[in-house]
Amino acid sequence: MALRTSPEVGGMGHSIKRKEDPRFIRGKGTYVDDVELPGMLYLDIVRSPHAHAKIKKIDIAKAMAVPGVLAVITGQDLAKYNLHWMPTLMSDTQMVLPVEKVMYQAQEVAGVLATSRYAAADGMAAVEVEYEPLPVVVDPKKALLPGAPVLRTDKKDKKDNHIWHWEWGDRAATDRTFAEAGVTVKQDIYIPRIHVSSIETCGCVAHFDKVNDKLTVWMTTQAPHAIRTVFALVAGHVGLAEHKIRIISPDIGGGFGGKVPVYPGYVIAVAASVLTGKPVKWIEDRMENLQADSFARDYHITAELAAKKDGTLTALRIKTLADHGYTDAAANPSKFPAGLFHVCTGSYDLKAAHVEVDGVYTNKPPGGIAYRCSFRVTEAVHTIERMVDLMARELGMDAADFRMKNFIKPERFPYRSALGWEYDSGNYGAALQKAMDRVGYAELKREQAEKRKRGELMGIGISSFTEIVGAGPSKHFDILGLKMFDSCEIRIHPTGKAIARFGTKSQGQGHETTYAQILAEELGIPAKDIQVEEGDTDTAPYGLGTYASRSTPVAGAAAAMAARKIQDKARKIAAHLLEAAPEDLVWEPGKFSVKGAPDTFKTIQDIAFAAYTNHPQGMEAGLEAVSYYDPPNLTYPFGSYIAVVDIDKGTGEVKIRRFVAVDDCGNIINPMIVEGQIHGGLTMGLAPALYEEITYDEIGNVQGGSFIDYLVPTAVETPNWETDKTCTPSPHHPLGAKGVGESATVGAPVAIANAVVDALWHLGVRHVDIPITPPKVWRLLRDKGVDE
Repeated sequence: MALRTSPEVGGMGHSIKRKEDPRFIRGKGTYVDDVELPGMLYLDIVRSPHAHAKIKKIDIAKAMAVPGVLAVITGQDLAKYNLHWMPTLMSDTQMVLPVEKVMYQAQEVAGVLATSRYAAADGMAAVEVEYEPLPVVVDPKKALLPGAPVLRTDKKDKKDNHIWHWEWGDRAATDRTFAEAGVTVKQDIYIPRIHVSSIETCGCVAHFDKVNDKLTVWMTTQAPHAIRTVFALVAGHVGLAEHKIRIISPDIGGGFGGKVPVYPGYVIAVAASVLTGKPVKWIEDRMENLQADSFARDYHITAELAAKKDGTLTALRIKTLADHGYTDAAANPSKFPAGLFHVCTGSYDLKAAHVEVDGVYTNKPPGGIAYRCSFRVTEAVHTIERMVDLMARELGMDAADFRMKNFIKPERFPYRSALGWEYDSGNYGAALQKAMDRVGYAELKREQAEKRKRGELMGIGISSFTEIVGAGPSKHFDILGLKMFDSCEIRIHPTGKAIARFGTKSQGQGHETTYAQILAEELGIPAKDIQVEEGDTDTAPYGLGTYASRSTPVAGAAAAMAARKIQDKARKIAAHLLEAAPEDLVWEPGKFSVKGAPDTFKTIQDIAFAAYTNHPQGMEAGLEAVSYYDPPNLTYPFGSYIAVVDIDKGTGEVKIRRFVAVDDCGNIINPMIVEGQIHGGLTMGLAPALYEEITYDEIGNVQGGSFIDYLVPTAVETPNWETDKTCTPSPHHPLGAKGVGESATVGAPVAIANAVVDALWHLGVRHVDIPITPPKVWRLLRDKGVDE
């Protein structure tokens, strides 16, 4: 690496901040890019135009001649410190910067360090890289064929592109049940690559303080503590020990799973700061974000469903190819390489099931993030809900009646599924009935029959899904060996005000409000008197972060448990103050009173002051508690969604006329926050159903790598969501809560897909892969002989 020893200030726009830069769009707040430090340097990244190629030469001469450019960092530079590779969260390995070859289009090739953002961009454009193209593999099926180019030649003795094989369930019992079935249906389903489109892209500011030998990184991460541990694992050998690393995650403009991984840009920025002793800022632009960051979905599924002739479901069998790109960078629990895909039996009482998934390397960016779904649950729900619709059609039964017949009955809970999950509670029939009543299901069916006679295309689609959230039971869940508990630390000050710190990290979910409400309810301290903090590894207790709808189920439970520890101590202090036995005190939020004498009491504020001034002899002073909550089980929110669509025969456009969503997330802490989560999730479910998709041509060129061709719905395209709820509390959760942040994203796409197929069924259409775009529908209609 070439490094100038004297700083140079130059390049246009040296002092221009991001708010004046049209590449960035975000709301107000303290974001990573608002962090400004003296002597800040800026990092921009050279990216590969090829999907697979040898790097023959990197010429940095012209880049170093750009005013303000201080250094160009290559893989060869990082290799000297053994920092050119890093682990992924699934124990695979990922390049920070390549030494020999690139593996996907837009992969990081070199980093340019400069005194201004624009000088860095100019320097990046001036780096010249000579490539030798190599054979490209973008189809996972072809990647497994004999003779396919082996992509991960860095792995010793690797002779193919197969990553892992994973299966779950009783294969023999499932095969027997299929052999005995009265009717079976089979369908190939492809769920394409999509990408998180957060308002804020990824970025960081890395600052290595040589005086104190400490690294501080402000970064857009959903899991600050886990990232700190990963950094220590990657760079511990060069002196960055974990106790010398501080990760700060300030306000984040959306995460949705895309800000869980460690991206090469973070590591390059850290390396540059350690080398120069200067703070280094890296903020990706939108195209870099869409083209190179970890992707979601990309599942090639073959599913089979079996039933008796009377309409009783009996067995499910699924085979899947999971395209993980050039490395397995999923954030799944270590025990489950395919995530929680085996919740695919859904809301139905199946006797047998077997699932197998094979991970495959291709020349694409890393795949497998949990994009607002709990580790592949969206794919699981899409599969079972499409298959249930197909089976209902095969048997000549109404889709709603068929579901009602096969739902797990309320009295069966807790229910152990054919694939081993223990569902905590549920009343699926009640949710579907409420959705049917709300939408006017019977009248819609009559309207559909009349419109069909007139040649109009109207469809009604149902999705009755079961989610699985609250990743945390240590018996099942860990990432890189870290058990997926979460934490809360509460300190009550002498004046009765409180501070609560959590191991999670909000990205707009309203944690500050929800957590404060939980503590207010548990302790009787007004929510306005409770300060909630997250995102700083120097102050927050260790936690695994926010994703997979785990904040309320795990960290919210930790808050309740820590509060109850405080309440236990407060009881003893109150007994001391009231000169009564602890067991003779009655608690109601905010105070302890003596049994039979309600006017004799001490408030939590009285008790807090006494905890520092007049506590019992022999008792430690203070009123504090910490809880690391390891849940006994996951939670299982559910819902029933009904979509009503009309299809324009002339253009193929799908118009959502109505969408009713009935959710059950157990006890609700804050109805407004839950409603906002559902509305946002429904729009994010609409997106892959009708708009979003990233594909690649045969030589690996990305299609969908900018907002010009990666279509996200706006308020114009978003219908009026009609929402309702049922309430089935979780019996094992301290608050009876289940989590809701991902339910709508999981349940919405397949409701829309089922509605479209319903509209086209009489024409002979049995399945349409998402996204269901106007050209796709238009071609189907023309193929079926339908004119305008």
